[in-house]
Amino acid sequence: MTGGLLLLAGALLLWPGPAALARQRWRSVVRSADVGLRPALGVPLPAVAATAAGAVAALLSTPLVAALAGGCAALAARAELRRRAGAQEEARLAALVEALTGLGAELRSGRSLDEATRAAVAACADDDSGRALARAVRSPGDGAGEADDGGELGRALGRVAAAARLSARTGCSLAAVVGAVEDDLRARSRHRLELRSATAGSRASAALLAGLPVLGLVMGGGVGADPWRVLTTTGTGQLLLVAGVGLEVAGLVWSARLVRRAVR
Repeated sequence: MTGGLLLLAGALLLWPGPAALARQRWRSVVRSADVGLRPALGVPLPAVAATAAGAVAALLSTPLVAALAGGCAALAARAELRRRAGAQEEARLAALVEALTGLGAELRSGRSLDEATRAAVAACADDDSGRALARAVRSPGDGAGEADDGGELGRALGRVAAAARLSARTGCSLAAVVGAVEDDLRARSRHRLELRSATAGSRASAALLAGLPVLGLVMGGGVGADPWRVLTTTGTGQLLLVAGVGLEVAGLVWSARLVRRAVR
């Protein structure tokens, strides 16, 4: 038990901070929740996490604990991949909004569409978003401006392509239409941030409740009851351990789903 706690503490100390994650966010291009966030050998991160956690738990405890640790590690890795993919999509959306700001400014200054598009793409912080914006503006009628995935970025590029088609058909100012799309994207981003702030308390409560069973084990060991031995060496304890871990995972998944539905 003590060895497992020491390994967990070491892993938390080595976990990259927000600054390192932000730098990685701008260096990589995410096309799905799994692509681009895998180890160098192409093995999915959940499989690596499950294998590592299962191996450590097998050395420190029973095979049942190893199986449960592997499953929980895989679920945690999937949740982390989903969180990083969402953060990177938000970063790409922010880069697209800034590129739209530059495109509108260049068009209002009197530059041609090609020159304004090249300047906006050059100023875009994400190369892939810049190229997609150029396709959406220059070829809005053939669907080339839409992103490969169906996420928020793809819908945003679809609105940009629709704005370019509207300008081409009606002759209205492309700068005005692009500005309207930019305002819409900024409003949507502010709305998502407000919803995340409103649900921050719920997420913190769910995390606190999830840690209470671990605190109970530590307190039980502190008073000499040794609940870990009961849970891992007796038949009744093993059944209770499996049921407790299952209920814990179900509660976390349910609370995360409720928060995601509220944020949408």
